Amino acid sequence: MAKPNYSFEKRQRERAKKQKKEEKLQARRSGAVKSGEVPPANPSEVEAPVPGAPAPPPSTDTMA
Repeated sequence: MAKPNYSFEKRQRERAKKQKKEEKLQARRSGAVKSGEVPPANPSEVEAPVPGAPAPPPSTDTMA
């Protein structure tokens, strides 16, 4: 009996994942073009404030 080629299977999974990600990006872009909005570059950078949550403290980072 032939042994499974796990490297091939992993490559196939990675290709499918990449293709799905590209399709989502294209769909997001085409949806934004239709509505006239510009999608954020990175959705994780955009944070919606949680109602009832305390405001984050001001940044104490100083650039000299």
